[in-house]
Amino acid sequence: MTRMIRIFDTTLRDGEQSPGASMNVEEKLMIAKQLARLGVDIIEAGFAYSSPGDFEAVRRIALEVEGPVVCSLARARPEDITKASEALKGAPRVRIHTFLSTSDIHLKHQFRMTREEAKKRAVEMVQLARTYVDDVEFSPMDASRSDPAYLCEVIEAVIAAGAGTINIPDTVGYAVPQEFGGLIKRIKDSVPNSGQAVISVHCHNDLGLAVANSLAAVVAGAGQVECTINGIGERAGNTSLEEIVMGLRTRRDWYGADTKVVAEEISKTSRLVSKITGMVIQPNKAIVGANAFAHTSGIHQDGLLKDKTTYEIMRPESVGLEQVKLVMGKLSGRHAFRQRLEDLGYKLTEEEVNHAFERFKRLADQKKEIYEEDLEVIVSEEVAKMSERVVLKSFQVESGTNKTPTATVELEIDGKLVSHSGTGDGPVDAVYRTIAAMTQTKSKLLMFGVNAITGGTDAQGEVSVRVEEDGRTVSGHGADTDIITAAARAYLNALNKLAYFAAKQAEGIQKVSLI
Repeated sequence: MTRMIRIFDTTLRDGEQSPGASMNVEEKLMIAKQLARLGVDIIEAGFAYSSPGDFEAVRRIALEVEGPVVCSLARARPEDITKASEALKGAPRVRIHTFLSTSDIHLKHQFRMTREEAKKRAVEMVQLARTYVDDVEFSPMDASRSDPAYLCEVIEAVIAAGAGTINIPDTVGYAVPQEFGGLIKRIKDSVPNSGQAVISVHCHNDLGLAVANSLAAVVAGAGQVECTINGIGERAGNTSLEEIVMGLRTRRDWYGADTKVVAEEISKTSRLVSKITGMVIQPNKAIVGANAFAHTSGIHQDGLLKDKTTYEIMRPESVGLEQVKLVMGKLSGRHAFRQRLEDLGYKLTEEEVNHAFERFKRLADQKKEIYEEDLEVIVSEEVAKMSERVVLKSFQVESGTNKTPTATVELEIDGKLVSHSGTGDGPVDAVYRTIAAMTQTKSKLLMFGVNAITGGTDAQGEVSVRVEEDGRTVSGHGADTDIITAAARAYLNALNKLAYFAAKQAEGIQKVSLI
């Protein structure tokens, strides 16, 4: 009999801890709505106490996203748990996820607590959380490096206090599959009341074993896996959602387990997260990489032509990788545009449709054929657009083999039009140097990448950048049929994010690294 494994998605919380992956509220809300279409069971929307932005993201996702349970992380502190409850208030299906370390190395050097003090605090905070919500999850941080006997003692106590889910984190990616699976089995066998809670796992990928450890835990009896889209997250990342889902589904004969995830939404979700975070997916990434279903070997190609099952264990269509479809052109009207967006799963307000339709009509004048991927870019860029301090109005570039590249850029900065000219090593560099001089930014460009959204010489080019200033790293992205325009939009998107997050940080509290 197939067990159903809960999928707890933490892209918006742990995934955002990837350098440069910070998202604004609108971007988080867009991803959360897509996660609901994907069919995840729980969305960890953020850490409500950490900043006003995270609080607002948790609040809006809890109220506006239908389907999954919406969760807020909270340290084992009364103020954190109270703040989480405030952010989740009024929503139909909510969870508070609180945590405290159980490893001696953390208790001694980070928390300065004894084992008894930590156990007492954990119990008290679970009890407090239960006064606000019925669904409470507790994580003994650094569980894989904790004394197993003490770990089991804490787990028994917090289940008795009201925790319905116990998450076992491999916080630093230290465990190996046989060991981690053995730990889950020991917890299931040794904790008398373990049957009263769902055992979950949250694995990091420092040794490249996050997915393997999570699958070993499922074999040992875990009922929930915590993961992120594309495996993004702290340091080397988290367990990859798409690999867990398709691993269980493809080898259901072995694991005897599956999930409720709508696998056909995987590729769309992966592209959206990649675009919003600016984290490009490596071509050989399992399930969602560009080469995941590509076959170059003559022997493989011969086998595929005779029978797909010779070299494909999954169909590309099973994860939503259908052949690119032509959808619309410049003669398409607003009603058809709205209907096509709804067919793709996007439910927009009238104002959002108007903004997106204007961008669509401009693109339709530049391209003969517009594809689903083009529409996804339009929606993600126009709907998730934050308040912009700096807006690109126009630019001109002169460049050639025997000419120094020169750019003249016109920006609207805080409502005032400003124009300036500058030079650079190439046309994009000239534009960037000119924008940097106009905005007086002290930021440093760490990464610049270009991808074609679809095929053809008139395809939109998508530019992703990563920019750092004062220890904060953000991503920016822009798309256009003109690659220099796309590059300018990406750079300004990143600079506007830096301004946005600097303002939010001034209002609230610095984020901290968590489980």
